[in-house]
Amino acid sequence: MYTDERNAAAWEQLYADLDALFSTVGAEASFFVVMGVQGGGKTTWIRNNFEALGPAAIVMDAAVPARRHRARALALAKRFGVRTAAVWINTPLERALTQNAQRLPDEVVPEFAVRSVFGLLEAPSIDEGFDEVIVVNDAADA
Repeated sequence: MYTDERNAAAWEQLYADLDALFSTVGAEASFFVVMGVQGGGKTTWIRNNFEALGPAAIVMDAAVPARRHRARALALAKRFGVRTAAVWINTPLERALTQNAQRLPDEVVPEFAVRSVFGLLEAPSIDEGFDEVIVVNDAADA
């Protein structure tokens, strides 16, 4: 069951895990932040492309729609000299809503949440700290 407290704890755990992982692998790794609206195809893109990312790939699968949502993970990677790439799964809202509705019942994100995240989307950029930005504009690109 979702609560604000459990959500906050999960994010803190993610950052602690990233800190530990980056301190172990250091500059040998590449950090891929796969972002976009829920139901947009992030997890599918990762599943289809993971092997091509290389043996030292670290992948974060999260909506992180705005710069402020990505800043802490990027700062951790930079602290350890880890190369960062944004992978923006740029999916139209209606397609994301359709794909979200096709998920297993316990994986469907409430429509209001999908619409909210979509409204917050900011395209990733090099100037926010990424070394590379990859934009996936439709399913054919995935």
